[in-house]
Amino acid sequence: MPLTIAPAAPDDFDFIIGDWRVKHRRLNERLAECTEWACFDGLSSTRKIMGGLGNIEDNLLGFPEGEVRAVALRSFDRTSRTWSIWWLDGRNPHQLDVPVIGRFTDAVGTFHARDTLRGAPIDVRFIWKANPGGSPTWEQAFSPDAGRTWETNWTMEFLRIES
Repeated sequence: MPLTIAPAAPDDFDFIIGDWRVKHRRLNERLAECTEWACFDGLSSTRKIMGGLGNIEDNLLGFPEGEVRAVALRSFDRTSRTWSIWWLDGRNPHQLDVPVIGRFTDAVGTFHARDTLRGAPIDVRFIWKANPGGSPTWEQAFSPDAGRTWETNWTMEFLRIES
């Protein structure tokens, strides 16, 4: 018997539920004045969990240096009306990244976290665009100066795989 969706479960991430081909574009070095990008393909499959109060995204990334498995785990806080997103990279299977936390407004989700890169504090930003009727997109940016400037370092375009 399939699990049911909880009453008043959010629909913010419904646009990404299903199976996708992914076009990745990743900056070769972050916050290092790098202008060289690697482009590669991937696969992604997202399913609802926790009665619709969360979802899990299973990824196969076709990095130029070899394939990598990774997972995004998302959960919704009914009280604050925010989502938290964690990333687990198969190359480091014992550590979840610091969660980014945020919400959607008009089909655009913006999420932030404080983290470190090479021992220095940074701000992290994810932007999800549902693009109703089109291909969803995601981007990641880092800021070394408390959000005054941002360097976008990874983008993804999702192309639905029809069943």
